[in-house]
Amino acid sequence: MMNEEYKVFEEKMKKSIDSIAADFASVRAGRANAAVLDRIMVDYYGSPTPIQQIAAISSPDPRSLVITPWDATAVKSIEKAIQNSDLGINPQNDGKCLRLSFPQLTEERRKELVKQIHKYAENGKVAIRNIRRDAMDKFKKMEKASEITEDDLKQMEKDLQKLTDDSCKTLDELLVKKEKELMAV
Repeated sequence: MMNEEYKVFEEKMKKSIDSIAADFASVRAGRANAAVLDRIMVDYYGSPTPIQQIAAISSPDPRSLVITPWDATAVKSIEKAIQNSDLGINPQNDGKCLRLSFPQLTEERRKELVKQIHKYAENGKVAIRNIRRDAMDKFKKMEKASEITEDDLKQMEKDLQKLTDDSCKTLDELLVKKEKELMAV
């Protein structure tokens, strides 16, 4: 039974790491990457819809993306959503598709993006520590209810701390990798 309880919290920590990795992917680093559009929602017939669901996204060269909506009437709303986002890119509209040209990142913008990914990483660590706290509370309640022994509780606390440390280390490795990617000219 303890193993199943432990697995639940281990899975939650993995999901937190995956979420932060997705956040990192959405931060653009010099190259055009369709993942930067993941968070942008388009008002499509009154409901917020991800761009990927209403348009094809291609990358003809390393510095640009082309968004071709399946419904030509959506071009204007996609353009508006991109302009209102924090991408800092103005799309060129030719009536049928939108072109996004990614300029070379300035040193100042690189530093801003590094600060942003540090915030993402810190939020991920907070989430992992919250999961650890919830797990500890659950295990202490189980010990109080005499479902597990005090020795089991101590072992679970030790295992949980190791899992937390490993998860934070994985986040730090992802952060260092993304920071290098951002600071590369």
